[in-house]
Amino acid sequence: MPSNAPVPDPDIGALRLHLARLRHERGLSYDELAARSGVGRSTVVYLESGASNRNPDKPATSGTITTWYRLAKALDVRLAELLAPLDGEG
Repeated sequence: MPSNAPVPDPDIGALRLHLARLRHERGLSYDELAARSGVGRSTVVYLESGASNRNPDKPATSGTITTWYRLAKALDVRLAELLAPLDGEG
């Protein structure tokens, strides 16, 4: 990409779908993924759905790198594999 080209936005929607797909493929509930990863259940739900039950008017979070790292380890995938949809891969 040329240095003067704008950086495209990450595809957060694709990342959310990828997380849900990986969780389903492994047969994990929200509670199980939360327990394995050390990430709160509500955070897992929020990251997958993009909506908060507590405040539907609040913008969707994209999570922290630590959160995504923990989820990747709990899903037994490399962090790069989990995040690949952000860049249009996967």
